Amino acid sequence: MSSFDNLKFDQNGLIPAIVQDAETGRVLTLAYMNRESLQRSVENGLTCFWSRSRQELWLKGETSGNYQHIVSIEPDCDGDALLVKVQKDGPACHTGSDSCFDRAPLYGKTEEAFSVDSLYALLQDRKQQMPEDSYTTYLFQKGIDKILKKVGEESTEVIIAGKGGDKAESIYEIADLAYHVLVMMTEMGITPAEIRTELASRHVIDHKVKQEKMV
Repeated sequence: MSSFDNLKFDQNGLIPAIVQDAETGRVLTLAYMNRESLQRSVENGLTCFWSRSRQELWLKGETSGNYQHIVSIEPDCDGDALLVKVQKDGPACHTGSDSCFDRAPLYGKTEEAFSVDSLYALLQDRKQQMPEDSYTTYLFQKGIDKILKKVGEESTEVIIAGKGGDKAESIYEIADLAYHVLVMMTEMGITPAEIRTELASRHVIDHKVKQEKMV
């Protein structure tokens, strides 16, 4: 029995695949896979879909370079849909947008969820545009020494709040520290993805150490 035998493909041999950014959680697109495209996706670690309009397989990024590197493929409870989490090399939509779902909502209003990545992108824009009357602009103008000084000051404030046992104050000060650390990262060209990679590598090492201790 293949690993696909519990999946439910429709009468045309297709199954919908919801593609999601593994880092931000944003839904990027909805596409379709057949058994062959799913098999190729699994073998190559890159999303491969079935084009219903062209009636052929298409490797995402083959012409644009915007490949999608697969982190995981998860079937839903009924086995008739797939959630494909990816790390992307560029925009997911053929229009050049980050996601295919960026049009005005038919109902309600869309509010972009906060993320470290969105804040980092805002800080990058601040560094490039340098708008007046912006505290972030002030920090970038003063340079790395001023930024590092603020990181040190905010670290002290976190310690004081934590020592005092004040949860609300600690949350406030941790947020201040996180912001200034992100400013430092922006100034130094360090991305959130690089930090996540480093943390992930430590998690794997810790896991291996725990396994060795159990032997």
